[in-house]
Amino acid sequence: MDYIYTHLAPSMRIKVLLLTLFTLVYAWHSARAIPAPGALNGTVTDNENNPLPGAIIEIPDLKRGTVTDSLGNYHLDNLPRGTYVVVVNMISFSSVTRTINITQDTHQNFKLDESAIESHEVVVTGQSKATEIRKSPEPIVTINNQYLKENESTNIIDAITNIPGIKAVTTGPNISKPIIRGLGYNRVLTLYDGMRQEGQQWGDEHGIEVDQYNVDRIEVVKGPSSLIYGSDALAGVVNLIPTPPAPEGTIKGNITGDYQGNNGLLGGSAMLEGSQNGIYWIGRVSHKEAKDYQNAIDDRVYNTRYKETDISATLGIKKKWGFSQLQFTMFDDLQGIPDGSRDSATRKFTKQIYDGNLDTFNKRPIVSNNELNSYSIPVLHQHVQHYRAMLSNNIVVGDGSVAVNLGFERSVRQEFSHPDYSSLPGLDLQLNSFLYDIKYYAAQIHGWEITTGINGMYQVNTVTKGTDFVIPSYNQFDIGPFVMAKKNFGKLDVSAGVRYDSRSFNNDALNTIPNPVTGFDMPYTGSNPSDTVFNKYTHTFSGITYSAGLTYAFSSKISVKANFSRGFRAPNIAEISANGVHPGTNIYQIGSNLQPEFSLQEDIGIDYTTRHVSGSIAFFNNNISNYIYNRRLDTVIVPDNQTFKFSATQAQLYGGEIMIDIHPHPLDWLHFENSFSVVYGVNNGSGGVKASDSEKYLPFIPPPHGISELRANLKKPAKWLANGFAKVQLEYYARQNHVFSAYGTETPTPGYTLLNAGIGTDITNRKGVVTCNISVFGNNLTDVAYQDHLSRLKYFEPYPTDPRGRSGIYNMGRNIGVKLEIPLYVKHA
Repeated sequence: MDYIYTHLAPSMRIKVLLLTLFTLVYAWHSARAIPAPGALNGTVTDNENNPLPGAIIEIPDLKRGTVTDSLGNYHLDNLPRGTYVVVVNMISFSSVTRTINITQDTHQNFKLDESAIESHEVVVTGQSKATEIRKSPEPIVTINNQYLKENESTNIIDAITNIPGIKAVTTGPNISKPIIRGLGYNRVLTLYDGMRQEGQQWGDEHGIEVDQYNVDRIEVVKGPSSLIYGSDALAGVVNLIPTPPAPEGTIKGNITGDYQGNNGLLGGSAMLEGSQNGIYWIGRVSHKEAKDYQNAIDDRVYNTRYKETDISATLGIKKKWGFSQLQFTMFDDLQGIPDGSRDSATRKFTKQIYDGNLDTFNKRPIVSNNELNSYSIPVLHQHVQHYRAMLSNNIVVGDGSVAVNLGFERSVRQEFSHPDYSSLPGLDLQLNSFLYDIKYYAAQIHGWEITTGINGMYQVNTVTKGTDFVIPSYNQFDIGPFVMAKKNFGKLDVSAGVRYDSRSFNNDALNTIPNPVTGFDMPYTGSNPSDTVFNKYTHTFSGITYSAGLTYAFSSKISVKANFSRGFRAPNIAEISANGVHPGTNIYQIGSNLQPEFSLQEDIGIDYTTRHVSGSIAFFNNNISNYIYNRRLDTVIVPDNQTFKFSATQAQLYGGEIMIDIHPHPLDWLHFENSFSVVYGVNNGSGGVKASDSEKYLPFIPPPHGISELRANLKKPAKWLANGFAKVQLEYYARQNHVFSAYGTETPTPGYTLLNAGIGTDITNRKGVVTCNISVFGNNLTDVAYQDHLSRLKYFEPYPTDPRGRSGIYNMGRNIGVKLEIPLYVKHA
């Protein structure tokens, strides 16, 4: 830390000292006397006053929870006094949410309605504290554990791409980057349990470094969230929330197995957790691997295989003063690098076996069928590693509380692109991130809930250990204080806030000379002649963001939301300084001298919920100044590589989503769910110059997308079965003609329709205890040959003309999968 501090500019040292002082003041407050602990107890029943054993009672802000006993009774003790949102839920029942003032001994009974419609979900993302989703003015959606279990996906971001307004940029089945309402990359901030996920987000050839088996639920904010999270949350937030702590007095776990037929995916995960006397722990180990995926056009797509291993551990304590939690995660992924090269006559995939001129003048061999069906990772691959340590604390301070969250993340990404030197990485990026997030939740003042805070990070990225230098080494420091407030006025809920962000950015100069042994470029700091790749650059980016919104409940059935927010995003390292070939992309990337992006987004939505019908409709309009995009140039700097340069313009994105879920009476077990989403992206030009016809649309905007699903949820389908489901789904994508066609940057994509289905159930013993859960899924059952508009593989085509009349690589064909989960009950509460 001394090294870091001494290398900061004087202004940055002042900010660090102020931040340290801020932390010490709160630490002093937290050591003051704590009131006597509170308790919450009661009974959970159905509408006919029958007790409901196994119902889950949770207090999200305290990470506390328990389950009801055989008589439906529950008890939570040693709680910090205060006002909290309490959530009660159980399979086949609609959850109940109440705001309760917990004192020394608080008694509260709950009645659950046997309903297939969920109407009282609670969210923590983008909020000061846990909030019922219908009372939050921000456009936000939750994806619960049941949804994740009842749908097949190839990675955790792929799991949410059927949610209206959410898509992904993909490079094969294991690489997905989230897109929210047409915006992605550094405009979408991915969180893990509320803390930033930092791992070279500017790149599009690697995915999110999170174990998909360790994600219990997901919350997505579809709009600017810079107020809470700062830069990079301009488009929204995806919060991946891991497995929650076990109920007090419980030790339990599960073993999960996963198989998918298209690419032979073999996946598995084992988890064990426990909680006793306020101490809880969680441990998980996961692994998955797959060979090359296949489709009806390309057969198996060479080098889309992967092997991923994940480990996570959590240790926490919950007492009357609050809670403290320490988390560790490790992500290790070996991922093939497809380049799309083919034999000109047979159109079969070929592979690179030489470097440089030898590769140019020697014909690449065709990949054999044996190799296409192998799980072995080829010489040309990338190795992505991510390590995380997080300390989360929430401490009672008088009638309020302080949250102090600190984290360290290390991201190592290596791309091995030299066949003749297989252990020498071409690209070697090593990013260390130190993150901090401090909030003070004040006691209510005349009904107002006020939260003040400060968060940010310090990053150091080193790039000099490889042979390819697409970006320079750099360091940056982010700091952002904010304040937000909300209040309930009966049927009306209002919230507002303001924030100031500052990012101090410094990138190093870099000169190179040829390595005398390998001939590849190597960093050089001497006085002899050398090539200048990067010049030193220092800049500070700053901006003010704000948000204001309201919700109004006309009745328990219908409510209206409206929100207005301003987002901020500083340019990322690639947009500012890139200058070189990016391995794995076939792109020579050039950066520019760019200004921060600022967005102004208006949202309005209506929600309607009854026992048999639920629906919502939402509209948005988003104007972005200094919108940064990547445009192809009509020049070639390096042979066999396209040249792209980052530019800026004035942009507008607008559109909406509609959802309707019907449960025809008296068939409440039957769901007919429908959704449709559309987004339009318009390039309004810059500097008073109108965009040309080939540039009038923003690049890589998802096409209109609709889903219709007929699903049966059966509480007790047979004697030994419980909580079964069966579904059939039609997934429709319209043709996307609104493309940025200048210089061949983007091409139109035909529309297509996919047929998906699934069936699954719990299997119980004689006592009704679940012994396992098994599900069978089928995606793209009719084996449609299609290209997703946001698939990067669509443009992996080395030949200007294809005798088959096709171009690029197609998406995954028919995929049949099986999931098996075995719960482990070691100790009951």
